Amino acid sequence: MNLYFLENEYLKITLSDLGASWLSCLVKLPNEEREVLVTTSAENWQKQTAYFGAIVGRYANRIANGCYQLNGKSYQLAKNNGENSLHGGVLGADKQVWGVEFATAQAVRFQKVFADGEEGFGGEVTSYVEYRLKDNQLEVIFDAISNQDTPFCLTNHAYFNLSNEDTIHQHKLQINADYYLPVAENGIPNQALKAVENTSFDFRQAKFIGQDLLKDQDQKCVKGYDHAFLLAKKSADLTACTPDAVLSVADITLELRTTKPALQLYTGNWLAGQPNKTGGVYADYAGVALEPEFFPDTPNHPEWWHLGGILKANEVYQHFIRYQFNLN
Repeated sequence: MNLYFLENEYLKITLSDLGASWLSCLVKLPNEEREVLVTTSAENWQKQTAYFGAIVGRYANRIANGCYQLNGKSYQLAKNNGENSLHGGVLGADKQVWGVEFATAQAVRFQKVFADGEEGFGGEVTSYVEYRLKDNQLEVIFDAISNQDTPFCLTNHAYFNLSNEDTIHQHKLQINADYYLPVAENGIPNQALKAVENTSFDFRQAKFIGQDLLKDQDQKCVKGYDHAFLLAKKSADLTACTPDAVLSVADITLELRTTKPALQLYTGNWLAGQPNKTGGVYADYAGVALEPEFFPDTPNHPEWWHLGGILKANEVYQHFIRYQFNLN
């Protein structure tokens, strides 16, 4: 594992070539530098199984029964989440060392080739992930191209805890989404999109994450929030659009913007026992992951393909996440 450091007057970032991972994010407050990622030490990183800050793929989230059909051919994937494939399989993007195309004081660009047949997926995909520090923002830029049609979705799996409290129950969260996707106990979608109105999934106005946590069966079946939200896009220009999600505590606010159509909200329902940075372990709900992506199991749902998730041969895959940290 090689480490790379980005720093300016607002943020101090640590990256790794193992999983092209975001290992640390120190926000510079007037009287302290606060770690806002739920993460672990570099020495313990390979012991964790929560995808802390890693790039996940080649298909982020779950694919039902570890299989899909595309262009008349069936593909059997590696199963690593019960009967399902999760985050690219047993040896996904998070568990591999990425090449480094360049590294400067303000940006690092990682590169990896996913081989045809790797973890069962068809097609060779050349992919790039660039982390770029600019003022109080960390930008993550994804580029890829495939030699044949294939499911493809990369995202970053950072968990946030802006206050360093034991749980994120007292974090306020707003998500710019009118619909969410219900799932079964295995995390696979089992219904059509459902309106958030009059449900515990309504984050259109900021509320404490703990306010409605575990208050209905849609959550109880997966021990909390672990669901995709269809983002209500206002503009293709990320600079002009309202944030897709806003996470806040008393003194720090995180604004997230993305070109992806959906956001997976995961409230760290199974974080208990994961190694922390100080030799101890985390509790459940210690951090919240906000994962921009396509819908889970999209390869088996052609009705969602118009939103993305199937990368066409020689088509350029280009997506973007911007994390902006504001002091309150």
